[in-house]
Amino acid sequence: MLIQIHMLQNYSPANLNRDDTGSPKDAVFGDVLRGRISSQCLKRSIRKSSAFEEAFQAEGLLGERTKLLPQIIRDELKALGADDEAIAAIVERVHEIGRESTKKKKDDAEDNEPEDAEETEVSDTEKEIEGTAQLIFIDRKVEARPLAEKLLEVYNKVGAKKWQDTKSTKISDITKALGERLPRSVDIAMFGRMTTSQAFKNVQASVQVAHALSANALKQEFDYYTAMDDLKPESEPGADMIGDIEYNSCTYYKYLNVHWEELVKNLGGDHAIAKRAVLALLQAATMAHPTGKQNSFGAFNLPDFVLVEVSERNLPVSYANAFLKPVKGFGDESLLANAVAALNDYVARLSKAYNLAPQRAHIAVTESEFLGQKAQPSLDDLGKWLEAELG
Repeated sequence: MLIQIHMLQNYSPANLNRDDTGSPKDAVFGDVLRGRISSQCLKRSIRKSSAFEEAFQAEGLLGERTKLLPQIIRDELKALGADDEAIAAIVERVHEIGRESTKKKKDDAEDNEPEDAEETEVSDTEKEIEGTAQLIFIDRKVEARPLAEKLLEVYNKVGAKKWQDTKSTKISDITKALGERLPRSVDIAMFGRMTTSQAFKNVQASVQVAHALSANALKQEFDYYTAMDDLKPESEPGADMIGDIEYNSCTYYKYLNVHWEELVKNLGGDHAIAKRAVLALLQAATMAHPTGKQNSFGAFNLPDFVLVEVSERNLPVSYANAFLKPVKGFGDESLLANAVAALNDYVARLSKAYNLAPQRAHIAVTESEFLGQKAQPSLDDLGKWLEAELG
């Protein structure tokens, strides 16, 4: 079964997701420059949303993506009652996890770290704890405690002196002995995980998220601003800082899908949590926002149109080509209203050409029919409809 979510969302002036130069991200689509919000940005806003936190945080069903694995292991070792000497010795080597595949010596490892690798400066018993070379998406509840237990077991078995010998006591042997453990975190089950460590099982994503593209042609603008020194005498005019911020305002088409069977598999066959996860995803996808420059722009605009499709066939279909020709506003018709009309026309033609007949339901801020079907009264009603479809 496949669940697909399509949205049209108009943002007021904003710089929600910027590139390395500070400009809002863009892309050429239909030979026309468009506004863009990356899928990575959208997935993080969903993963860190209040909808996910309220649904799963209390049960420990959310993962953490971090380089601070040594800190997590330290906390677990303390909970296990390990002595300070053992904790310090074990934690000192945890940063090797993720580097098991390399044959380089520890002294050479720094030369091979990714460009975005950062030093971790956290004090523990008067020593700095070195972070892992890569970000690791970890399930604390299912994975952190067994890993800490195994590390402590090996440490107690080989002794402090042999533990320090990296050639005889290899992290790769320890992590390999753990065996594969399936994380239960909802966000890992949805968005997947890839690591180079045998301590953590790779997870194939069950949710696919497209880069959001504007239905309209992009028009970038600049905000020139100044800042004044509050304590400077009025007799000394002039700005004390000047700068500019690039921004735009676009109507975005957003698309994502959930492969139901893959999600259930990633959650260890737990259909109840999988159903809750899909409903939380619908809430988060519609109500969470990227955080880029929000203190400067406050662009908190909810989608005006949300379409949900459920089908037995695993055939993902994006409707981005409805906007191959950029949409414009004309007369009394807004850009957003014309985008909904363009989507309605395209979906009808595509469904006829390819015999697409999923179950559909939608909500619309401006009351209107879509493919001859009336809108659900609210997002809650749309969620109830989706819950019934999941069975």
